[in-house]
Amino acid sequence: MLNVETRHAIDPATAKAFDTETLRQHFHVAGIFRDGEIRLIYTHYDRMIVGGAVPGGASLTLDKVAEAGTESLLDRREMVVVNIGGDGTVSAAGSDHAMVRGDMLYLGMGSGPVTFAGEGRFYILSAPAHSTHPTRLIRIAEAATITLGSAEAANARTIYQFVHPDVTKACQLVVGLTRLEPGSIWNTMPAHVHDRRSEAYLYIDLPESARAIHLMGEPTETRHLVLKNEEGAISPPWSIHAGAGTSAYTFIWAMAGDNVDYKDVDMVAMETLR
Repeated sequence: MLNVETRHAIDPATAKAFDTETLRQHFHVAGIFRDGEIRLIYTHYDRMIVGGAVPGGASLTLDKVAEAGTESLLDRREMVVVNIGGDGTVSAAGSDHAMVRGDMLYLGMGSGPVTFAGEGRFYILSAPAHSTHPTRLIRIAEAATITLGSAEAANARTIYQFVHPDVTKACQLVVGLTRLEPGSIWNTMPAHVHDRRSEAYLYIDLPESARAIHLMGEPTETRHLVLKNEEGAISPPWSIHAGAGTSAYTFIWAMAGDNVDYKDVDMVAMETLR
């Protein structure tokens, strides 16, 4: 029922020598949504956990994860759960939260075991916490929104900020999603880095035959991952994170690190990219 994989941190000099398969072994996120299972990736990038839970109409409970070193996972952690599937329920700290596709649930430190039920496909994000903040279910209508880009630049998109200082308090997780307009394919371009925070991407709403080309690496040593629907990437602090798809898509982004300032980034000029 529970499967946990550990990913150790890779420095940029080491990453330069990776071939495609080795790059994917360290940074590619895939196979985390399997019926009847909770599958987690425990990373050494700000100790962020990414994963998935698919109850398949039954229920699954996430409690002790040995890699976290506590009796229950949320004893010293916070969590965000995103429903990317059908209607489902997430239960924690004595409360049940009915979630439809696109909802995000913030669970504060000390929320105890988490139970997933129904037809949902739940994307899990967790990071260490130093204080407790209230649990909150956030629907897309409650998210803060930013509209960026243009059809001419093929990057017209709307950013929905769910777990963000303007919406709800958290210790270090900042989570939201970005939707591309039909005909637009580019995200987060011009690119940036934020050495003070790690990030994780999950690409959704891609047709079966479509792919997202996720750009990563140092600005002058870029690399790429080819991703299909419900796959993602772990983005270390030294790496850019941008991409393009063969069709419009949505991606869920999540950050953890020194601060929760969404604008704390170092922009990369287009002429710098190699």
